[in-house]
Amino acid sequence: MPASPPGDERRKRRLALVGGSLGNLVEWYDWFVYASFAIYFADSFFPGENPTTQLMNTAGIFAVGFLMRPVGGWILGRAADRHGRKSALTLTVTMMSVAALLIAVAPTYGQAGYFGALVLLLARLLQGMSIGGEYAASATYLTEASARNRRGLGSSFQYVSMTCGQLLGLGILITLQHTLTTAQLESWGWRIPFLVGALFAVVVFWLRRRLQETDAFKEETAAAEGEDAHDDSTRGTLKALWHYRRQAGLVMALTLGGTVAYYTYTTYLTKYLVGSAGMEKTTATLVSFTALALFAVLQPFAGILSDRIGRRPLLITFAVGCTVGTYPIMTALGSASSYWSALGLSLLALVIVTGYTSINAAVKAELFPTRVRALGVALPYAIANALFGGTAEYVALWFKNSGHETMFFWYVSGCALISLVTYVLMPDTRNAALSRAEAEADGEAARERPAAAPAEAAR
Repeated sequence: MPASPPGDERRKRRLALVGGSLGNLVEWYDWFVYASFAIYFADSFFPGENPTTQLMNTAGIFAVGFLMRPVGGWILGRAADRHGRKSALTLTVTMMSVAALLIAVAPTYGQAGYFGALVLLLARLLQGMSIGGEYAASATYLTEASARNRRGLGSSFQYVSMTCGQLLGLGILITLQHTLTTAQLESWGWRIPFLVGALFAVVVFWLRRRLQETDAFKEETAAAEGEDAHDDSTRGTLKALWHYRRQAGLVMALTLGGTVAYYTYTTYLTKYLVGSAGMEKTTATLVSFTALALFAVLQPFAGILSDRIGRRPLLITFAVGCTVGTYPIMTALGSASSYWSALGLSLLALVIVTGYTSINAAVKAELFPTRVRALGVALPYAIANALFGGTAEYVALWFKNSGHETMFFWYVSGCALISLVTYVLMPDTRNAALSRAEAEADGEAARERPAAAPAEAAR
């Protein structure tokens, strides 16, 4: 088969990047908007006088959504490895659209008692399944669709799109805060972003139907239909993943610190500024919005840096910064009295977190072969998120409610320390071959090096 012209190849990669990123944006918008608007709809589903208890109930449902991520990671990761990254990406956005619509129409406690909370729970379970598959499918797709020397850059757009999805949700929140009264937001205004999310997902469904499959997956499919056909029955299965259990363990360990830090400084930040620093809701939301916008801009630059110096230096820098910096940063944020002081501290924390977020998708994808890559990224990552990322906000509120809020800061630092040990011991994955073509190129280069050695010595 003749090679594609360089211009066509570049256009193909750009389209894959845009298509995968925009779909990821809408997926994560729907996921994060729940946390952003929880301060307004918490008492609609959980009556009571204690606002912290109400937030703990909504945070509990937020965490339950994470418990479904391993299920979604297993089912949709298997689908991505057996039927293609494109089909899995299309399915995830369909599930997310249905879930967003369910939340938008869920009845309140006053209308149907705890039935509304049950609808909320079912919607979050569906969203959890969707996101469990979305992360792996998009991480695998963006990494495989990128040029080998730009995989760090390509995969960094996963968190660019994730963050832009959150920014879109916060932008809608800021707009509604300035156009509706607090009473209107708490009564019916909080439903608007979920309706918007459902409509966005329909548009993305059409977009993802037009994406092209990655070359790495097409190579694997062609091989499975030929001489390796006897191995096709195990492609994307737990049996196949078991052969890469060490890599799966690495994914869980390297995810631990990153996911706790990320959710601490994103979804929990607004609530912390309001509940602990005593900041106005509108000011706290604006702090989060501005910090996240700058955070999104940083991701590609960190991705490019990893393509030049490797993945481990960035991961180690993140883990060291998070281990020693969480307590002073969170303590200072708890005393922040102005927009600018809160913004500076939040941005400092997110700059540290960038060492993880910008490249973690590439690192995980580079650990596995094509036949089990999506499942290998999805399942261990989803388990780590269910245990630590999804519960971070709940743990923080639990410590606050028990009168020991600062213990949460040490908890975040401890998680980062575990990941730091992992980063120091693990190999750098920057030069990993993701396709058969790349592996063959590496083999040819290795065969040529011994022949070139005498010529170099003679000079």
